[in-house]
Amino acid sequence: MERLEEQFSDLHVAKRSAMKDNITYILDIDVSSPAEAQNNQTVAILCSDKSIRLYNKETMTCLQEYNAHPGVLSGVRFSHSNNNLLFSACSDGTVKLWDVRASGSEAVQIFNGYPSNVFISFDISCNDLVVCAGTEKVEEDSFLVFWDARCSSDSNSREPLGVYSESHNDDITQVRFHPTKPGLVATGSTDGLVNVFDVGKDNEDDALSSTCNSDSSVNVIGWAGKDYNQIYCLTHDEGFCWWDLAQVETDEPITLCKVEDMREKVTSCSIDYLIGGLYHDKTDSLFLVAGSHTGNIHLLSCESDKLTCLKSLQGGHSATVRSFYWCVDDNSLLTGGEDAQLLLWKLKSKDLSPGKKDSMKMASSLQQRVRVHNSNSKSYSTKPKKITDF
Repeated sequence: MERLEEQFSDLHVAKRSAMKDNITYILDIDVSSPAEAQNNQTVAILCSDKSIRLYNKETMTCLQEYNAHPGVLSGVRFSHSNNNLLFSACSDGTVKLWDVRASGSEAVQIFNGYPSNVFISFDISCNDLVVCAGTEKVEEDSFLVFWDARCSSDSNSREPLGVYSESHNDDITQVRFHPTKPGLVATGSTDGLVNVFDVGKDNEDDALSSTCNSDSSVNVIGWAGKDYNQIYCLTHDEGFCWWDLAQVETDEPITLCKVEDMREKVTSCSIDYLIGGLYHDKTDSLFLVAGSHTGNIHLLSCESDKLTCLKSLQGGHSATVRSFYWCVDDNSLLTGGEDAQLLLWKLKSKDLSPGKKDSMKMASSLQQRVRVHNSNSKSYSTKPKKITDF
């Protein structure tokens, strides 16, 4: 913990990139996997003007922009195995796959949802075989929609494998696959529930392996702990919950920590909101990243009996910070916010700116295990495309 605290305190703004429109918010950040040459890493950001922009991480120069989105975007994710492929989800009921090497602005693959789907969350499994997206509540239903994630040369349009539709009863705000087990996916909703599914099971009821209740609206979820057997949750009213799923089959309580309002719990620094979580596997420690409306960023350590503000970063942003990405390979930090600034923080730097393949059986077998949704009361009659078993 001391090592990360020291690293965080030594961070300074190394590069700064301003948006063309100074009222554009940066809502999400993802970074491609480290390449042999560090300067080849690409940063993808999701912007409030319905665009996705790509940057060279070292120079912070803009490389590409995708802006042909008819709806609100809900996230960006690089492929785990191919740095040239980028996924995004949209409220128009599609997940799109982009090839960052292409000079054009057209998606190379479109994953279509069912009619009336509005996607507000999504993720891709750690082996890049399955995409899952969560929807807003439509009448009485909320859906988790699944696709075979592999790019097909036959058509640039892909239909769903099927859906889960019975485990949440409100907007599904978060979808997070397990970092090392491709069959596990966690979901969070404004109904307060955080569910964990094993999509290798025969049906949705059997797939639902764990349910944790935050008693609030779920904003952010993530995996933590050795072997990633823990789940943490940040709520829309700045609450924090932390559960140990390894204790589900024991007599021990699964709740490690539950705080209704972090703004009242942490008194050593001024917190206005929570941004996200960070599990540091080298120290087996969970940290939270919080912020103030003036642009300050705070690193909080999490232990079962206390929450402590370790360090604060000041002088970078001038408004609310919406997103961050911690690069474990070089201990750098990317942040973006409502001041239309994308910042690269590095150790002991000065502010230089003036103003092998996995088994292919999982996706095809998943088609047999997720229920194809078909409701006479709504226009969900489209059948998922049949995919041949491998």
